[in-house]
Amino acid sequence: MAQDMNQQVVFLPEGSKRTRGRDAQRINILVAKAVANAVKSTLGPKGMDKMIVDDLGDVIISNDGAAILTEMSIDHPAGKMMVEVAKTQDAEVGDGTTTAVVIAGGLLEKAEKLLNDDIHPSIIIKGYRLAVAKAKEYYTETSDDISITDKSMLGQIAMTSMTGKNAESAAELSELVVKAVTQIATKEEGKTVIELDDIKVEKKVGGSMGSSELIQGIVIDKEVVHSGMPKKIENAKIALIDAAMEIKSPETDTKVQISDPDQLQAFLDQEESILKRMVETVKASGANVAICQKGIDDIAQHYLAKEGIMAVRRVKKSDMESLAKATGAKVVSRVKDLTSADTGKAALVQERKISGDSMVFVEGCKNPKSVSLLVRGGSEHVLDEAERAVKDAIGATIAAINDGKVVSGGGSAEAEVAFKLREYAKTVGGREQLAIEAFAEALEIIPRTLAETAGMDSIDTLVALRSRHSAKEGKNIGVNVFTAKLEDMKKNKVLEPLKVKTQALASGFEVAEMLLRIDDIIAGSGKSKGPPMPPGGMGGGMGDMDM
Repeated sequence: MAQDMNQQVVFLPEGSKRTRGRDAQRINILVAKAVANAVKSTLGPKGMDKMIVDDLGDVIISNDGAAILTEMSIDHPAGKMMVEVAKTQDAEVGDGTTTAVVIAGGLLEKAEKLLNDDIHPSIIIKGYRLAVAKAKEYYTETSDDISITDKSMLGQIAMTSMTGKNAESAAELSELVVKAVTQIATKEEGKTVIELDDIKVEKKVGGSMGSSELIQGIVIDKEVVHSGMPKKIENAKIALIDAAMEIKSPETDTKVQISDPDQLQAFLDQEESILKRMVETVKASGANVAICQKGIDDIAQHYLAKEGIMAVRRVKKSDMESLAKATGAKVVSRVKDLTSADTGKAALVQERKISGDSMVFVEGCKNPKSVSLLVRGGSEHVLDEAERAVKDAIGATIAAINDGKVVSGGGSAEAEVAFKLREYAKTVGGREQLAIEAFAEALEIIPRTLAETAGMDSIDTLVALRSRHSAKEGKNIGVNVFTAKLEDMKKNKVLEPLKVKTQALASGFEVAEMLLRIDDIIAGSGKSKGPPMPPGGMGGGMGDMDM
């Protein structure tokens, strides 16, 4: 009977792999650390770039954590969770993706040491949870207020976000970002509301980053449909049509019987008169620019050109919505419903050639609530990275305005919070105290990495940084990677939104908690299921199988 009790029951299909207990935790932590280390060297203004070549031979050169991890082919589930951290940070704030991943990796690295000291994962998680709650409080305490009127500070935030992404040479870009963000801001119930989608980032190879421009309106990557139409219209009245200016084909099988040529001619004349009426409706509305989401028939194009109306067809739905916000026009779903009240205004609509491609610029809109940023660059790779930098800067600037709080960068905020967490840990006591201290050490990975990228001695830098923060010299003392010294980062105009920090903390902690809770990894065999195995059919060696 005793022998039956000890017999191991096998409940997994043949070929399955299983890793349990400390081995499972070790593997997960190892993978997560490897992913964090892959992007760690990209942190900060002196961070290095990564070149990723995919299966098709396409090359991506980037400094952006989310872009790098998304393009990397990571198979292990723990690695994929780390990629999700970067994606969440990117979607939520738009900046700080590398920081989020590095913090997650740091928390797991410190947890590994505690696990080796026989501290249970539950105690580590409890300590980390206490530390996260306190860290958010401390970050808020060290933050300063900011509003949408502080254009200078907003410019510093945009510039901090771009620095290190090959875009710092074009300081003009940060100014354009601030102009764009403040332009589209609206007030709702006394609160500032900014929609990220209201800034359209359009990129075109050619020129330099310095020749990028902000369009007070929308850039449409389309050309005027007919050569006989005007290419430039001033004081434009714009009609937005979400309908085909074409003859609809019957939805069901239809048979038209014609017995003589006159009937055929009448049939064709009828089609032409329908299209002519559509054009007359557009003309009657006072519009001299027609932008259509669907197709425009050749005959309709002819009549539009004859009336001197510029037309663009097959415009994206997102562009139509942006045009409505920029020009004040309404998108109409039926041509015959179009009236002068539905049209919008722009100072100028013109077709311009940019790097050999024709684009339609709708610009000079009065107080537009949707704008376009045309980003230029010398090559495709430079341009892609500039676009990522601009999007990060837009996200950071919006986050700062929405939250109304900023902290100093250069690892100064992390050093200050780490110092306060150590003080707090002493009041907690018990084994949780060790976890809180480990959390503080994990935060210090940010200033340490910044020091490493600047060629400074990371240990000396960290010791000096702790000393200056514990001496209450100032919460803004951080690593200036350009001078390789510890300086007041606020005076150096290095600012980051509070939300970047709190979101990175929350995401990093959550993935670390999830991975620390796992004590069993079961991988399927990938084969079709065979007949069920008899109890004990595989012997007792399952637990010893390694991945």
